[in-house]
Amino acid sequence: MYPDFQVLVQKLLGIDAPGWLSLFKTFGLFVALGFMAAAYVLVADLKRKEKMGLFQPTISTIEVGKPATPNELLWSAIIGFLLGHKLGGFFGNWESIGPNPMGYLFSIEGNFLVGIVFAGIMTYMKYSEKKKEELPEPKTISVATYPHHRISEFVVAAMIAGIGGAKLFNAFETWDDFIKNPIANLISSSGLTFYGGLITAGIVILIYARKHKISIPHLLDSFGPAMIIAYGIGRIGCQLAGDGDWGIFNSAYVTQTNGNLAVAKPKEFIAALHNSPEYMGMMAQQYGGVDKIPHIYQLAPKWLPDWLFAMNYPNNVNNEGMLLTGSIGNYNAVLPVGVFPTPLFEAIACILLFFVLWAMRKKMKYAYHLFGWYLIFSGLERFFVEKIRVNYKYNWGFIHPTQAEIISIGLLLLGVGLILFSRKKIEGVNNNLESQ
Repeated sequence: MYPDFQVLVQKLLGIDAPGWLSLFKTFGLFVALGFMAAAYVLVADLKRKEKMGLFQPTISTIEVGKPATPNELLWSAIIGFLLGHKLGGFFGNWESIGPNPMGYLFSIEGNFLVGIVFAGIMTYMKYSEKKKEELPEPKTISVATYPHHRISEFVVAAMIAGIGGAKLFNAFETWDDFIKNPIANLISSSGLTFYGGLITAGIVILIYARKHKISIPHLLDSFGPAMIIAYGIGRIGCQLAGDGDWGIFNSAYVTQTNGNLAVAKPKEFIAALHNSPEYMGMMAQQYGGVDKIPHIYQLAPKWLPDWLFAMNYPNNVNNEGMLLTGSIGNYNAVLPVGVFPTPLFEAIACILLFFVLWAMRKKMKYAYHLFGWYLIFSGLERFFVEKIRVNYKYNWGFIHPTQAEIISIGLLLLGVGLILFSRKKIEGVNNNLESQ
């Protein structure tokens, strides 16, 4: 696996990479790429709908030509200080920061002097910028703002709310681990629950759209394809980093002493579980013994690669498993047995579903329908993959669902409801998109 850029460079190029590259995490890169892809897709569809007259601009007045206000200068100084404080702290301390850069970012550690210097630079830049635009007499102008002009605001709001919600829902899903060290859990770069991020980001987007009088039905239809491509790309990051979102054990494969995965001999799978008590301890307690830990025996067909059915995630970002000899950087663990690579399955499924939704978007006759299909596809995809994923299960007597299964069924039903009961055409607009 490639948990950070140091490991990525050393494994792919076979050269010694500088340690400071460990500050940059592979999962974070793909999260950023996912948001960029979502922004591109969202802008393209919003512009299409603006040309159709489905979105109207909001007219606002702004005053131009004024000098920088004390409030603007103060905020520039604050942002500059925070940026410099954290950037300055990286120098000379990257070895201790590398394993958990998120923890460093949310701490009070940093370089105070560099923060002061950056505060001065940012304040001067803001003052100079406003000085160049200053007019002898400030004037008021009217500005028409379409939804696609607000894309950066949409993405930032969704990102902040999404990460916060993903962390919150993950805390509920892994409550026993969370209460042991809540602060470390919240600031860790791993441990994100997709549906938590989806729900909180969705709430924030709806509030923002209502505030700016943006048509919520058409906005949601545009967000459907954007969200599923972002999720698919993000899952590639999960797969490459080995962040723990893998599936249940595939008892057909075990890890050898050199770290490679091989086909298991009779009883070798159970022996591998017993030989890794630290890794298996919590799961054994949850399921009432090592021998009762869920697994599926599934050899890969000869015409397909083994890694499509089982992976042991060497050098995974969570350092889960047994000690791996010849480790690179801060990551020295490998899973003792094979697991189903569910992040890879989800990445492939969601990227394919994106193209399906993108092809469907011009054929939808009614608002909410494309978003409804997004909810159905997303719910079905996640519901089925949960059958082979490792997750906490609630005890509801005769059924034992996971958090994701509960929410995915809810999204599925909501999607069906939107398609069946939202057939009202948008007033005054020919909404027959098939002819577009």
